[in-house]
Amino acid sequence: MDIHEYQAKELLAGFGVPVPRGGVAYSPDQAVYVATELGGWHWAVKAQIHSGGRGKAGGVKLCRTYHEVADISRELLGKRLVTNQTGPEGKVCNRVYIEAAEPFEREIYLGFVLDRKTERILVIASGEGGMDIEEISHDKIMQIEVEPAVGLQPFQAREIAFGLGLGIKQVSQAVTTLMACYRAFRDLDATMVEINPLVVTKEGRILALDAKMSFDDNAIFRRRQIAEMRDVAQEDPREAQAGQHGLNYVGLQGDIGCIINGAGLAMATMDMIKYAGGEPANFLDVGGGASPERVGQAFNLVLSDPGVKAILVNIFAGINRCDWVAQGVVEAAKDLKVPLIVRLAGTNVDEGMKIVRECGLPIILADSLADAANKAVAAARGDLKLA
Repeated sequence: MDIHEYQAKELLAGFGVPVPRGGVAYSPDQAVYVATELGGWHWAVKAQIHSGGRGKAGGVKLCRTYHEVADISRELLGKRLVTNQTGPEGKVCNRVYIEAAEPFEREIYLGFVLDRKTERILVIASGEGGMDIEEISHDKIMQIEVEPAVGLQPFQAREIAFGLGLGIKQVSQAVTTLMACYRAFRDLDATMVEINPLVVTKEGRILALDAKMSFDDNAIFRRRQIAEMRDVAQEDPREAQAGQHGLNYVGLQGDIGCIINGAGLAMATMDMIKYAGGEPANFLDVGGGASPERVGQAFNLVLSDPGVKAILVNIFAGINRCDWVAQGVVEAAKDLKVPLIVRLAGTNVDEGMKIVRECGLPIILADSLADAANKAVAAARGDLKLA
């Protein structure tokens, strides 16, 4: 789960990360009010969407007058911003963040991510942050692994601070910021904390000028404060709908809809579709308790993608029963307008296959994963017609 910049800053500030003063606004008038409350004569108006690269997409503007604050807010609110992370469809800005702008001398990159390979938290830092961080060469990036049993140690934070070339005055501030970010990462079940840029102002202060946080969906149930920050409007509506039904769904760009039980089998199926020359339209794991009702919900979810030209159901029943899944498939397929390929294996497979064969519907059966993938690709291309 992702949150907005202003929400991330609010959370990080609670752990001691220094952030500029600012406020969120949902209308131009409210944006002007926030600017007047902040005072001063320089403000940054920032579009709030779940994406990086907003600056290059015109989503961050500096203003010197209240009229400019109102005009820029009016321009951004309701606008669909397309960044290098949103894809061509972009994301709609429904709120802006007004922040007191301060001149700065340096931009630094700081990130905390969960390295699943090493099962460690990885601290990534670079003395050259900002909008072009993706283009920084590898030799200018520092990485330190954090042992979860002891956490980030002050000497590691100091090593990073000195490695960034900070002056003595900023080192202690940087150590405080690093330790605070780590505590936020750990205590809030985050999977990513990113500050880009972390700036050094002309007065020598360190400020988090931008911030992003992502959280483990499986831990949201115990983080009510985080759950209340969810902005469903920024999510793929299909993924949001899937979450309401306990389904794991990720939309992709292909034309073969996938309904599969088990994340590993789902990934293997997607790989097999690619190997057969096709493109999966989604990742969808119906889970271990794939009841007929859940299978029906999965069909509705897959069919909500207008680009789907064929559907592949691949079930390996262990906790499930193939006959149970088959009932849901037959019920969902009654009004289906695209080819349906079904492969069943595991518990009660004979009973499940019998239900599918005798249902009287034009369902294409497959004997193996490879057979199912080949038939799905052929059906999506129009080379395999409904039986």
